[in-house]
Amino acid sequence: MVEHPHDSEGSMQHVVSALLRAGIILAGGVGLVGLVGYLLSHGHDVVSFHTFRGEASQDRVVGQILSGAASFKFRSIMQLGVLLLIATPVARVAVSLLGFIKEKDRTYVVITLIVLLALLGSLIGGGDLHG
Repeated sequence: MVEHPHDSEGSMQHVVSALLRAGIILAGGVGLVGLVGYLLSHGHDVVSFHTFRGEASQDRVVGQILSGAASFKFRSIMQLGVLLLIATPVARVAVSLLGFIKEKDRTYVVITLIVLLALLGSLIGGGDLHG
């Protein structure tokens, strides 16, 4: 059976579509588990808005979010849901890059690689372009 170029393109779109769908469902499910757990354990806490308190580092640092989620800390589980949501489009670009490499489409490999590097750079660098 001979594979037509459009067949691999359709297959790639199917893979990307499935990846996006799974990423959104997983992120939403993880976030929902964290939210429900947090509300069940802290829903009746009295909140004071007179004094500002920043977020604990466990809710801002990836390694500590993962560690907290593994320890069933509900705030960390919610943050893990946010991380998964952010990772979903980045994974989509990475999978697209692999598809273009497989298809030997150099133009799209270069463009997609630039986009992926820009995404990763903004995530690692915090998106601060002004220093």
